[in-house]
Amino acid sequence: MEDMNELERICFEMISYVGAAKSCYVNSIAKAREGDFAAAADLVKQGDEAYSGGHGVHMRLLQAEASGAGEETLPLLLLHAEDQMASAETCKLMALNFADTYRELLSLKEKLNA
Repeated sequence: MEDMNELERICFEMISYVGAAKSCYVNSIAKAREGDFAAAADLVKQGDEAYSGGHGVHMRLLQAEASGAGEETLPLLLLHAEDQMASAETCKLMALNFADTYRELLSLKEKLNA
């Protein structure tokens, strides 16, 4: 890694990707609640694409560290980026589970109203 500014740029890139992923996953829950399961699934797919970008950035950082090009200290910004990455993954799991729950709930409501 050339300098701390480059590391900061990379961290912000990672935060941007995983932040977009997290937003997609959270919005997916809202769509599932509305019963729009196709839109919910599409948002999860969009989130997965954004998350993949963040994961790629993270892998570059890990490879740089393994090759000895990493910084001596782990900056707070990188910790934040990794925290955002883990948080996005949690949001995805919640989105998938909420979609299943809302799908089942709507099915039960339809049976009761039939």
